[in-house]
Amino acid sequence: MSKLSLLKEFWEFLRVRKMYWLAPIIFILLALSLLIVFAQSSAVAPFIYTLF
Repeated sequence: MSKLSLLKEFWEFLRVRKMYWLAPIIFILLALSLLIVFAQSSAVAPFIYTLF
């Protein structure tokens, strides 16, 4: 199963169940988690940690 098909299936689930409000929440959580993962090993880490 590819990542694209997983995203497509998840979007269909949201569309059928009328849960459009979950999409922005999941997007923000995913973006924050990627920011934390990539910032841990860089010189930007001290600046990111001051935001939280």
